[in-house]
Amino acid sequence: MKIRLSTVADISNIMSLIQDAKDYLALQKIDQWQNGYPNTLQVEKDILRGESYVLINDENNILATSMFTINQEPSYKIIDGNWIIDETIRYGVIHRMAVKKEFRKTGLASLLFDAFHQELKIKKIHSLKIDTHEDNISMQTLIRKMGYQYCGIIYTSYKAKRLAFEKVIF
Repeated sequence: MKIRLSTVADISNIMSLIQDAKDYLALQKIDQWQNGYPNTLQVEKDILRGESYVLINDENNILATSMFTINQEPSYKIIDGNWIIDETIRYGVIHRMAVKKEFRKTGLASLLFDAFHQELKIKKIHSLKIDTHEDNISMQTLIRKMGYQYCGIIYTSYKAKRLAFEKVIF
């Protein structure tokens, strides 16, 4: 397994993973990602900014994807709760994580988290923040398993309520 930056040539495969995730959420009656987001344009923007990653196997097949950045997330400025490390101090952010349906619950998402944690350690950044839908218990379970603490509620740019979590990286 290897994690690399996504390329424009990966977009159709990434969108296939995202569609799998949308279908999975819909089956659970979770309205996250059910309104056209994330879409191809968003993924392309992530790629062009160097913030889209894929996890590939030895045959170069894309098994998972995620957006990861060290740029501030505007919707994290206001939180109904408290960040562990102040929002104004440099931090990492994860968004748009999806795993190919055949590989769910096999640890691939944890590999992405671990890689992003290592990247932050190298850059001496001590915080990684993430948010998820209040009904997305699978993601909340993973986030907590990875050592994240619940910090409060944020609202996305499109006014969707999300549970916010943070992990201090040493």
